[in-house]
Amino acid sequence: MDFVENCLNFDSVHESFTRVIDCVEPPPTADFSELRNEGMSEACELTILMPCLNEAGTLASCISKARAFLAGSGCTGEVVVADNGSTDGSQAIAAANGARVVHVAERGYGSALLAGIRAAHGKYVIMGDSDDSYDFSRLDAFVEQLRAGYQLVMGNRYRGGILPGAMPPLHRYLGNPLLTAIGRLFFGSSCGDFYCGLRGFDRQAILSLDLQARGMEFALEMLVKAAVLGLRVTEVPTTLSPDGRGRPPHLRRWRDGWRSLRFFLLFSPRSLFLYPGFGLFVVGCLGIAWLVPQPRRLGGVGFDVHTLLYASLAVVVGFQSMTFWVFAKVYGMRERIVPPDPWFRSLMSVVTLEAGLIVGVALLLGGLGLAVYALGTWGAEGFGALAYAETMRLVIPSSTAILLGFQIIYSAFFVSILEIRASRPAEGTIWIARPEQLGSRETRTSR
Repeated sequence: MDFVENCLNFDSVHESFTRVIDCVEPPPTADFSELRNEGMSEACELTILMPCLNEAGTLASCISKARAFLAGSGCTGEVVVADNGSTDGSQAIAAANGARVVHVAERGYGSALLAGIRAAHGKYVIMGDSDDSYDFSRLDAFVEQLRAGYQLVMGNRYRGGILPGAMPPLHRYLGNPLLTAIGRLFFGSSCGDFYCGLRGFDRQAILSLDLQARGMEFALEMLVKAAVLGLRVTEVPTTLSPDGRGRPPHLRRWRDGWRSLRFFLLFSPRSLFLYPGFGLFVVGCLGIAWLVPQPRRLGGVGFDVHTLLYASLAVVVGFQSMTFWVFAKVYGMRERIVPPDPWFRSLMSVVTLEAGLIVGVALLLGGLGLAVYALGTWGAEGFGALAYAETMRLVIPSSTAILLGFQIIYSAFFVSILEIRASRPAEGTIWIARPEQLGSRETRTSR
């Protein structure tokens, strides 16, 4: 495909040029001069990819080790440095040491890696930080597992060894193990080190995951989506050494820890919405059923309409949480954030918009009926002083039913909106962009 290179005479961009990319749109963060050479990719087995932001002190060593591995292993490959706007001359160092530099304007760890993956020529990609904490001369285990058919090969620093001073004790003994355990629980992964920065993967398999994160969550998104979408994942031991930069890392302990936990919760709507919501809903329903007939005493403690009010609140909040699970599940399956769920699809084929409207209207009418009955009992007393406890035993269930009725109706409409999907270009679309069209690309031809 030499014509692709001929189309990319970037020096003549002010005149006109045509850029053609097979199957996907050009990455918005990568320099156009770094377009992937399809002809070269056919002969390239492995790309060793390093994200870079001001790594002048360690970059040359990392590239040297990577090139030594390629020379000694018999792999046909390349070293790619995805530079995220370094100001210390890292780009020149990379080029001088034989690496191909991809310039990435959009800041972020994920932005740099995604642009590098898209520009990579290799069938396989091994990515690792360019701070000299990973030994790029010892990648044999990764390549072996990739050739064996695994689509994602994670490094495991706990199995390979963490050298003294390589990881803060709080990260080593609390942060990483705790967050890895949460990830394993939420997503059913067998990986023992979610945060290892050295990993290898099949390039096409990872691109098919449609990764979106632009920050440090990119590495987590890769592993989580690979797990939930059924990619073949394994891990190999790797050693973590103290980084050689002599300056604080880009990571921020508490901020990035929270971002990891937030990511896990957002990608696991069942744990975030369904389980807590179902628990609240059941407790609230039991509380209402227990307290509507009469006040209760338990262990010398009295429970009356005040407790009934909070039981009603638990029902409403729990139901709202469960509907958020439905929203997240529908959206997640549509966007391939969560895997297809035949049971859920069967459920949603029954719980249609019409069914939601019927149930919602029934609850509304039931709630209004209770309200009319409460009004009638008050009228029977000449609209005088209310019997507070007895009236509230009617008013609270009435208002709860009305709230749930509206929630069900609106939720049914919202789910129907979520299921409306805009058409997308068919697989195999070729995008042709000219300078005046870079803001809004149009599909010209397809094959």
